[in-house]
Amino acid sequence: MRHESLVIEAGRTEAHYWRDLWRYRELFGFLAWRDVLVRYKQTVVGIAWAVLRPLLTTLILVFAFGKIAGLPSNGVPYPILVLAGNIPWVFFASSLGESSQSLIGNSNLISKIYFPRMILPASAVIVALIDCLICLGILPVFMAAYGYWPTWRLITLPIFILLALIAALGPGLLVTALNVKYRDFRYVIPFVMQFGLYVSPVGFSSSVIGEKFGAGWQMVYSLNPMVGVIDGFRWAVCQSAPVHLPSFCISTALSFIMLVWGVSYFRKTERTFADVI
Repeated sequence: MRHESLVIEAGRTEAHYWRDLWRYRELFGFLAWRDVLVRYKQTVVGIAWAVLRPLLTTLILVFAFGKIAGLPSNGVPYPILVLAGNIPWVFFASSLGESSQSLIGNSNLISKIYFPRMILPASAVIVALIDCLICLGILPVFMAAYGYWPTWRLITLPIFILLALIAALGPGLLVTALNVKYRDFRYVIPFVMQFGLYVSPVGFSSSVIGEKFGAGWQMVYSLNPMVGVIDGFRWAVCQSAPVHLPSFCISTALSFIMLVWGVSYFRKTERTFADVI
């Protein structure tokens, strides 16, 4: 007969936790797949909702910033410029919204069995990433319509998708943990996402900030983590889209700082989730 023993090692909590994340990878995949199925279950147009939302938002932003405000597009057809910025923004907004409710929506699961709780918000981010990859299918259609094609830089797009994942996961973990303790955050998050759409360079090129207000304000503007993500997407997709390297570096560094902060706060409060949820 095989006997198993439980060994408790002092100071190895973190190591065991990250090992458990790998051990529970099948649960992670199951939860992500379940959320994908639930999202489009009993819908009229099904998975097309993943395309319709960024498409409609793009049309509105093109009309507001391109037609009415007349902002420059750096030689890129304005609809392509906006769509290339809107796709990563929709991914970020969806990740933040879905992950913030992931623990509360699975409260029964949390109170019954043990598993690394980080699996829940992370699976919500992966579901949003799947929608993002579907949305990328709109870009070739727009490019064909305008006769505008990408260059070799397109092969770098996976790097910026990974950067978008990092930028979304950090705030997602932070807001998820805060939402368990302070339920007011479920009202704050939609406002932040709506406000963030207009303060992020989704409907316009971030170079406009530098041209109108100077390089100093452009550096301040880059404290928004989505500036680097959106600029990176546009640089990879659009032939002439510029990237202000100092701003990109600041924005990217802030994304990693937010990830470390989000993981740290989530781990610090995770042990109390079952008691307060």
